[in-house]
Amino acid sequence: MKTSKDITKQVESTFDSLENIKEVNVSPFFKDKTMQRLFAEKEEPIATGFGWFTPRLQLATLICVLIMNVIGFLQLNKSEYSTDVSEFATIYGLSQDGQQSLFN
Repeated sequence: MKTSKDITKQVESTFDSLENIKEVNVSPFFKDKTMQRLFAEKEEPIATGFGWFTPRLQLATLICVLIMNVIGFLQLNKSEYSTDVSEFATIYGLSQDGQQSLFN
């Protein structure tokens, strides 16, 4: 371990080195040039492929799909399933109402 005298010498040498720092000469337009480079409008590269499928279009597509699903679900609940199936079976001769079974 270092003694307190060594630490004190190191602290004093650090403060002495601060006195040797000089002022830096900078171009008067350095700040302006730097700010222009930082905030310059850059051209964004145009993505190929699905670049046309922007977030707005994605949202609109999602809304359309949801609306179509809700409408379909409501229509499914409105129709009477049993009457539709019985009509289908009668039309195609699949109903068992008038047929006699061999096992009866």
